Amino acid sequence: MNSFFVRRYIIAGIFTTIILLLVAKLFYIQIIDDHYRLYATKNVLRPIKQYPARGPILDRNGKILVQNEAFYDIMVTPKQVKPFDTLEFCKLLNIDKTEFDLRFQKAIKYSPSLPSIFEKQLSAETYASLQERLSEFPGFFSTTRYLRTYPDSTAAQFLGYIGEVTDRDIKRSGGRYQPGDYIGVSGVEKAYEDVLRGQVGVKYTVVNSHGVPQGSYENGAFDTVARPGERLKSSLDLRIQKLGEELMKGKVGSIVAIEPSTGEILAFVSSPTYDPNLLVGRERGNNAAKMYKDPYDPLLIRPIQAYYPPGSSFKPLSALIALQQGIITPQLTYDCPGVYWAGNHPVKCLEVHGVVNLSGAVAGSCNGYFSMVFQKIIDLNGYKKVDTTFSQWRTNVAKFGLGSRLGLDMPNEGKGFLPTAQHYDKIYHYGAWRSSTVVSLAIGQGELLATPLQLANIECTIANHGYYYTPHLIKAIGDKEVTTAEFTSKHYVGIDSLYFEPLIDGMQAVVDHGTAAASKIPGIVMCGKTGTAQNHGEDHSIFVAFAPRIHPKIAIAVIVENGGQGAHWAAPIASYMVEKYLTDTIRRPMDEFNRIKNANLMPDLANYYSSSKRSMLRDSIKKAKADSLRKLPAKKSVSTKSKKNNTIAYVTPQNNRRRYE
Repeated sequence: MNSFFVRRYIIAGIFTTIILLLVAKLFYIQIIDDHYRLYATKNVLRPIKQYPARGPILDRNGKILVQNEAFYDIMVTPKQVKPFDTLEFCKLLNIDKTEFDLRFQKAIKYSPSLPSIFEKQLSAETYASLQERLSEFPGFFSTTRYLRTYPDSTAAQFLGYIGEVTDRDIKRSGGRYQPGDYIGVSGVEKAYEDVLRGQVGVKYTVVNSHGVPQGSYENGAFDTVARPGERLKSSLDLRIQKLGEELMKGKVGSIVAIEPSTGEILAFVSSPTYDPNLLVGRERGNNAAKMYKDPYDPLLIRPIQAYYPPGSSFKPLSALIALQQGIITPQLTYDCPGVYWAGNHPVKCLEVHGVVNLSGAVAGSCNGYFSMVFQKIIDLNGYKKVDTTFSQWRTNVAKFGLGSRLGLDMPNEGKGFLPTAQHYDKIYHYGAWRSSTVVSLAIGQGELLATPLQLANIECTIANHGYYYTPHLIKAIGDKEVTTAEFTSKHYVGIDSLYFEPLIDGMQAVVDHGTAAASKIPGIVMCGKTGTAQNHGEDHSIFVAFAPRIHPKIAIAVIVENGGQGAHWAAPIASYMVEKYLTDTIRRPMDEFNRIKNANLMPDLANYYSSSKRSMLRDSIKKAKADSLRKLPAKKSVSTKSKKNNTIAYVTPQNNRRRYE
């Protein structure tokens, strides 16, 4: 065959093959594969995020603490914007042209082709007037968002608050968050962000050339549904939470109540508090700025971030340690003359107690008895081994949860301060200090500092005769009870249960006929301990307790700053909380209740340092001890704020000469 015809057939075959491949490809694209069809129609599709409602938070009885309210954001996609009446649009949003230009440029900077927020958090009323005209402004559309609302305006520091994500949040999230999203900033909202936030969905809407929605695309076949956040049932009891906030109004301090048999937190009061609704909505920034300037610092989470000398509430710990080590017995007596001399350090009592054993010393809060016990522990192996015995004592005290975080399921929990032997070696030089040098630790003073949560947890340990559960805030996530080993394991403190009885006898006597007798609850056996912690100005009023004695259901710690003796303010507040929780009512005369509730004990601002004047905790302790080393006169304690942990501490120089209850 002629080569010309051969080449002609080959060329024709090549072209025929190419045509068949093109036809097949077109058939696949147009009939079988939707990908290219979707790509071709992208200019008329608008992906709209469907934001989920955050999970509601309930109290232990199912009452709502926080839920959601719908708001509306106006979004803009700059590339889709076409000429329109800008002034009319500004009028509808109540902004001026300058503000419009600034926002539009910000949207372009973020992305010309992606939607971003132009106006946020429009109320339903404002949005109603704008919605019917929104189609007149191409490139702009609305989306529904949910913000928090607090029906009872309570438990602000417990619940925490949410805010818009920062650039750092977005970077750390690995793509889970986008600009304009909300995230938990503090409290339960932050601790349980992953289960509260839910899952964002996407809805594809077809729009015409004017940007007017024409309906869903492909009947929603490609939409993803937003999944609401999980419902949280907290351990909080709204009844006593509200009562606690009512009683602490006009006072600075905190209340922590825990169920000893579970570690569940029943009340978490930080005072002064604030209405959590103030940190929601368009005025959130202005309201937050006012709170930051408030010298009493309502944003501070005092139950876990405020440090206080535990005072007399600490006294039983050394006695329990000494009992376990066989250093003392419950029957050991001490003849109190009204002052105890630790070397050349006088430790005064409020009165001459006479002959007291352990129970009597607890009931009378005898400083001399517990100073004697402390020195017996530290001097057990002689003066040359003070470092060793002190370290052993510290290890045993730490088992009660002091000097470290308890592991609460809330961020930014403070550790308190439990000094080490090395701490005193640096201050006094190695071998130059004795038990008498640090004897103020025996009565909960000196450098010892604790959070209210730690004090309440100690009461749980005593109520349980030697163990506690990790305090926690949440009972259930959705319909599933929280039963992790983290919150159901017992933490034993190394003290045999039998040694707690004489201590508890004394604590019952405190309430039955001792310093807290005025706070006795009819029909309820409450075991407690009043305390008074030295401070700049009036002392802090402290009371710790649990009730009833048999099968305790509530342990509590109350601190009223500058409240004076523990029996005056902290004890009655605690007794009303306990009575309300156990009986759901207050049966005692209301005159005394109203006196406590209406009292204004806010510290004098002249003596209450603002946040800007507070130095770091470690610097304050170092300075106080340096002053002590130079044998300067005893200094009044100062209120300090740790910049690292956002923590207030009340630091008392070790060599004070004040009397303590």
